[in-house]
Amino acid sequence: MHQRKPEWLRVKIRGGEISGNVQEILKKYSLNTVCREANCPNRMECFNKRTATFMILGKNCTRNCTFCNVTKEKPEVVDYEEPHNVAQAVDKLNLKHTVITSVTRDDIEDGGAAHFAKVIEEIKKLNKNITIEVLIPDFKGNEEALKKVVSAKPDIINHNVETTPRLYREVRPMAVYDRSLELLQRVKEMDDSIMTKSGFMLGLGENEDDVIGILKDLKNINCEIVTIGQYLAPSSKHHPVVEYVHPDIFKKYEKIALDMGFKHVFSAPLVRSSYYAEQVFNS
Repeated sequence: MHQRKPEWLRVKIRGGEISGNVQEILKKYSLNTVCREANCPNRMECFNKRTATFMILGKNCTRNCTFCNVTKEKPEVVDYEEPHNVAQAVDKLNLKHTVITSVTRDDIEDGGAAHFAKVIEEIKKLNKNITIEVLIPDFKGNEEALKKVVSAKPDIINHNVETTPRLYREVRPMAVYDRSLELLQRVKEMDDSIMTKSGFMLGLGENEDDVIGILKDLKNINCEIVTIGQYLAPSSKHHPVVEYVHPDIFKKYEKIALDMGFKHVFSAPLVRSSYYAEQVFNS
């Protein structure tokens, strides 16, 4: 049965001159943003702050997660001009903090890790003061691939566990919960100066024990930043929303996570992986 969306999830769609300017720059450099491809509810707010999460390696994903709005078709040819173009867009937008993510590219030997590294290098060439966050796929557990990204020295490496392991079969059938944890742990082993971050959604059918279990698992591998947001089904063909979780519950989980010792916790219905990401460096 379809649940009516509660009041706290209704977002005013705002456009405006700056939002249009961001769109123009993205178009000029033929760039994708996860803001648009994943139909993020905060995209206009972020565009109006002159921020955008760039999505590299095309728009088509090789995985079949049931929660995600990103297209699942034949992967596109890798654009080797993309690292240069992303750096140019970051420069033109005067960003202080930028987030780079991608679709999962299991069709590429290193999962696109070298391409991530090149994007980081190109941005740093233009602006050494900018802070860079990458939201990466699991590279199928390939340690050498991960090393390429770590060696490029982004400030934050984010990889989302998305949900409790109990729900992986129906929500993330081609992913492995322990492999995601291992990736985050390896980042710290390779370079402890890089901050690690992960996130997950509520409303997929998890319970409080599941949530506390995820938080404990992330804390055990020294993950420093966690994001918790409400799952919103992109369409009737996606995994249904089991529950709209009240903002007070998000606040409760935020307190639990902070009490566990996480450095930064963003927990609210409209929180997404890169929402207010720059605040980590302003606090």
